[in-house]
Amino acid sequence: MSKEITARAVDYSQWYNDLVLKGGLADYSAVKGCMVIKPYGFALWENMRDVLDKMFKDTGHQNAYFPLLIPKSFLSKEAAHVEGFAKECAVVTHYRLKNDPNGGGVVVDPEAKLEEELIIRPTSETIIWNTYKDWIQSYRDLPLLINQWANVVRWEMRTRLFLRTAEFLWQEGHTAHATEAEAVEEAQKMMEVYATFAENYLALPVIRGTKSESERFAGAVDTYCIEALMQDGKALQAGTSHFLGQNFAKAFDVQFTGKDNKLEYVWATSWGVSTRLVGALVMAHSDDEGLVMPPRVAPIQVVIVPIYKGDDQKKVLDERIGALVQELKQAGIRVKYDDNDNSRPGWKFAEYELKGVPVRLAIGPRDLENGVAEVARRDTREKANLPLEGLAARIQDLLEEIQHNLYQKALHFQETHVTQVDDFETFQKVLDEKGGFVSAPWDGTAETEEKIKELTKATIRCIPLNNPKEGGKDMLTGKPSAERVLFARAY
Repeated sequence: MSKEITARAVDYSQWYNDLVLKGGLADYSAVKGCMVIKPYGFALWENMRDVLDKMFKDTGHQNAYFPLLIPKSFLSKEAAHVEGFAKECAVVTHYRLKNDPNGGGVVVDPEAKLEEELIIRPTSETIIWNTYKDWIQSYRDLPLLINQWANVVRWEMRTRLFLRTAEFLWQEGHTAHATEAEAVEEAQKMMEVYATFAENYLALPVIRGTKSESERFAGAVDTYCIEALMQDGKALQAGTSHFLGQNFAKAFDVQFTGKDNKLEYVWATSWGVSTRLVGALVMAHSDDEGLVMPPRVAPIQVVIVPIYKGDDQKKVLDERIGALVQELKQAGIRVKYDDNDNSRPGWKFAEYELKGVPVRLAIGPRDLENGVAEVARRDTREKANLPLEGLAARIQDLLEEIQHNLYQKALHFQETHVTQVDDFETFQKVLDEKGGFVSAPWDGTAETEEKIKELTKATIRCIPLNNPKEGGKDMLTGKPSAERVLFARAY
């Protein structure tokens, strides 16, 4: 099966598509720009979602759900917000179809035009803040910490499975606070939640920082972000958390009575991650043989393949392996016993290697006699015979070792692909020949940022947190620079 996968060195983009499609994560749909998430890919997303959902609830947040359709007038209330999303909005103009009298199937009924068009949510700030106006009256109603799991639509012309599709799944948190300090603390806290999740569960090292003004979320005062690096040297924004100031509170007149009986506007945040994290996982860890799954989110952590001839051998194996499966499940391990008679063991080995299952066990009659199982790990492709006695504990340790190894490998790649430069010629050379993050002095102007993007297709990915102030000269303009920022070409 690996022969069907385009090598990374030949065509990285095609390699990625091959893995997503042939690894069973997703498929193209009849709707241009949209995808079908297949059961294996959705199980991966569910594992991510379940971990994040617990992390949100552990930090005091509750889940709710808001409408998919947003009145057009709502988007007009916050100028920067509507400008940021206007070109990506899908619009509902009618509410009924009818049979074409000329026999052409169904057509839009012109009599069913909506008085006000509805926007399919590109994000939910406007509908949520319109609702918060009724929910928030007093300081006793704050903080309001709400998250929703939903789908959104942002009309994309050039799409790529998981990374950029017209419709995608995500979560979006929307919180309201009594003070500016509380809201800033919330935005920073959620960025750290995302970073912890990426590093501890996806084995994906990230750089924490803030966005430049031109890269901020539309309507935000500050955008905090985590940036990851893919194997082709391109960056990927893995999560964002926004301090919205009082912009949306003022736009939707959300005020509360403080302890001093004075009316004040609330302070706001929003934050989200999406199914593009699946794409990040694929590109950060996989190889030319197929997917490589970090054990903590892998849909299947261990697969067991029996090796036998005839029904008698299979019956003996089924009994012993059945007991092993229960032992692994009791240890909290997601295990699959593939006793399908329609496929040979060699085909199964290739299939689960392609799917990135972290650990594969092969057990035959001779293995039972010797009290061992052949254990193969997906990350290094090493094999060893391990005793069946106490195997569950050994597998738990092995899964943790694989998780750690994937993180360390990705971290080494990141650390060796952060390059400091001072002049524009070297900057261009590093982007073209090495890739990765390029640390360079910037004069702080949007004009220079845009010019660099125009000349190199590189953007400012983030201004790292606790960035040291470093006097210098902008690599392009020669104007004074107060600090270095991280540039990269990105997805």
